Amino acid sequence: MQLTRAADYGVRVMICLAAGADARISLIELAHATNAPLSFLSKVLQALSRADLISSRRGQSGGFRMSNRGRAASMLDVIEAVDGKISLNRCLIAGKSCSRKHSCPAHPVWEDAQRAMLQVLGSAKIASLAADIRSAGLMTLSDLAKS
Repeated sequence: MQLTRAADYGVRVMICLAAGADARISLIELAHATNAPLSFLSKVLQALSRADLISSRRGQSGGFRMSNRGRAASMLDVIEAVDGKISLNRCLIAGKSCSRKHSCPAHPVWEDAQRAMLQVLGSAKIASLAADIRSAGLMTLSDLAKS
């Protein structure tokens, strides 16, 4: 399993916005900081906005910043806002039925791996990641672009 570029950019954007406190950050600054193409990043930002993780404002004093919901977001929240629900295997997708589920020796392993992955991503809070980087003096918009 590999995360999409969109999910990766989404996490980068959220860390960048969290590190910027309440400042509004322009699309161009975010694109530079995340090394993402503007048009591609616009779609990521739309997904984050639809999930109410960020807010946007148009105009000269516009830009993007964290919403109240975004301040409490985990990496899992961000990834699912951009890509939808994560599933390591088709047999783990909610609502889907697998005829081999009860006879497949790999199924319990898939379930354990899925549970562990969701727990790790769910416990990794964006605000905490940004705070750790800020407190170490490592985070600026240009630093994020180098990651």
